[in-house]
Amino acid sequence: MKGAAPRYACQQCGATWPKWTGRCEACGAWNSLVEELPRQGPPKGLGGKGRGRALDFVALKGTSAGPARRLSGIAEFDRVCGGGLVAGSTILVGGDPGIGKSTLLLQVAAALAAPGEPSAYITGEEAIDQIRLRADRLGVGDAPVRLAAASDVRDIAASLDGGDAPSLVVIDSIQTMYLDTLDSAPGTVSQVRGAAQELIALAKRRGFVLVLVGHVTKEGLIAGPRVLEHMVDTVLYFEGERGHQFRILRAVKNRFGATDEIGVFEMSDRGLVEVPNPSALFLADRAGDDNGEGSGGVVAGSAVFAGIEGTRPVLVEVQALVAPALLGTPRRAVVGWDATRLAMIAAVLDARCGLSVGANDIYLNIAGGLRVVEPAADLAVAAALVSALTETPVPAGAVVFGEIGLSGRVRPVSHTEARLKEAAKLGFAEAWMPARPAARERRLHENLAASPIGHLSELVARLAPRQRRRVHAAATNRVAVAE
Repeated sequence: MKGAAPRYACQQCGATWPKWTGRCEACGAWNSLVEELPRQGPPKGLGGKGRGRALDFVALKGTSAGPARRLSGIAEFDRVCGGGLVAGSTILVGGDPGIGKSTLLLQVAAALAAPGEPSAYITGEEAIDQIRLRADRLGVGDAPVRLAAASDVRDIAASLDGGDAPSLVVIDSIQTMYLDTLDSAPGTVSQVRGAAQELIALAKRRGFVLVLVGHVTKEGLIAGPRVLEHMVDTVLYFEGERGHQFRILRAVKNRFGATDEIGVFEMSDRGLVEVPNPSALFLADRAGDDNGEGSGGVVAGSAVFAGIEGTRPVLVEVQALVAPALLGTPRRAVVGWDATRLAMIAAVLDARCGLSVGANDIYLNIAGGLRVVEPAADLAVAAALVSALTETPVPAGAVVFGEIGLSGRVRPVSHTEARLKEAAKLGFAEAWMPARPAARERRLHENLAASPIGHLSELVARLAPRQRRRVHAAATNRVAVAE
């Protein structure tokens, strides 16, 4: 019998090719094709010998209540997971090396473990003694957590399928697991896909929560096939800057809860400590910055943005520095925000407000290591840029949010009431925000007043009184040209 011809699979995108080439034609990656042998066996289907059995369809509305959620006791982790862990679900956790993935999951396993329902922690990267040293440092050495060092999925499945299955199983990491039925090295596309499929099927059959740790590439994406993120129920990314002690756990996919939810942790010598009020933490250094400039010790080039991360309002400081360009091409350095959107804001300030922002070097930073992705930060970024350019500080008691269009108009954003409530709770007195209908223009709090901004030129005139005439003249010219 003639053997099946080998095929070559790309380790970046999963595309298969009949022969090896140095470059994948699908994604353009170099030296990413690895030989794989197709699985042998008779085909199923209408034309094959082995016909499938008929399925038993059921009604959409069932009599049973949904699966109950289990709380780990770590409020930030439960929040990101949608209010707790669902039995039989699979969670994929990715993040940079050394960010704290193993530390967090060991703390979660210890928090969920009970005398009658232990948790299991299976590692393919570390030894048992290394896990015990970390557990002693975290103060969870006495928790009923079962440890094992293994990489063979067949052995892991046999251990978890027999007897009483644990309530939580952590696999650290999925890239180190392998199936002996596949002729490829651990970490390849076929091994990651096959190992994850076997473990997910076992978790759903036995009803335990499966947590998979995933390595990431240099681009920040989870290594392996993209189909891995489709197979699991929840995908979490652990983010953070090495220079900050803050860590952000972000949900990008969740079948049992809201996406884009975040949990904030602080790295300490006792592991990761949850932060119940991240706004106060991100703004902690702002109150102590007293050098005599501006109001309340706030320097020019700084603005407080009232953002929304998932369902939670978060206040964060936006810092900007505008300096003369020494070279022919102005430099743009952005940390925590979209560089393309920064270029758009600078162009709108130049074209619609008569400023000369784009000709300078621009440095933008989101304080605290948080990454902001929503367009509501446009107005706060513009306020920081204008403040840095004119050396006029934004008032210390003001929060800023709003989306800017290419015409310079400030557009309304969602979750306005939640943003204002969070600002009032932290003692801010004024909110620079998009204009709202007259029926909704009211004081939300006795100490917080809304200050509407309809056009970006109003923001410039508010921060730079000496340039009020130039901005007014530019606006008049625009109206004349339009007419």
